[in-house]
Amino acid sequence: MIDEMDISEERKWLYQEYAKTVVANLQKRNMNAQYVSSRQEALSAVLEMIPEGVTVVRGDSVSLDQIGVIAELRKRNQNKVLDPFVTGADGSWSIEREQRERMHREAFSAGVFLTGTNAVTLDGKLVSTDGHGNRVSAMIFGPEKVIIVVGVNKIVKDVNQALERIREFCAPVNARRHYLKHHRVEFGDLPCVKTGRCVDCKHDWRICHYTVIIEGSMIREKGRINVVLVGEELGI
Repeated sequence: MIDEMDISEERKWLYQEYAKTVVANLQKRNMNAQYVSSRQEALSAVLEMIPEGVTVVRGDSVSLDQIGVIAELRKRNQNKVLDPFVTGADGSWSIEREQRERMHREAFSAGVFLTGTNAVTLDGKLVSTDGHGNRVSAMIFGPEKVIIVVGVNKIVKDVNQALERIREFCAPVNARRHYLKHHRVEFGDLPCVKTGRCVDCKHDWRICHYTVIIEGSMIREKGRINVVLVGEELGI
């Protein structure tokens, strides 16, 4: 019997069609890109791209946690892994701010930088926003290889839609995540945390100070940026 309420196959098909376009356009912009259907396949793809012996640093990314790559790297025990976002049992960050800052800076000389992005456009642009800037700056320059894990839910039509997604969804949800799960009480006063809406605030703890649009890589850096587009909803 056909279940008319289950449209999972139709959604999967549509995501795959979008993904084909995104992957092709990322490659035209001198970035490596591949589509995988699941987070399990994404984990395998990311691990295959990380050579033994290189230092791996991660940026803040829910997508990385969802595919389990940091835990698997530690289990594999072939790389020095720097994770500034280790948390304790209550969700609070376990590493002191000064040590986190050192790890952020070590990303610039790392062999691999792992992260996510806030949006990817159909024509192959990556749009990301940071409060501190450590993630977006390492995506642009420094690490020998950048691996970006992106769920298909982050595919948007163009840069304007990407910026709208960041303002209306990513920033409020991410700020509230830090407030609730990581006990960052200073974020509790942010307008987007209180109301769910962006007001383009000037708050001291605003988490969207730095917005970067990656439109591609120079030919001499071809393949430095590697995008794994995953056929599941991941991240924020």
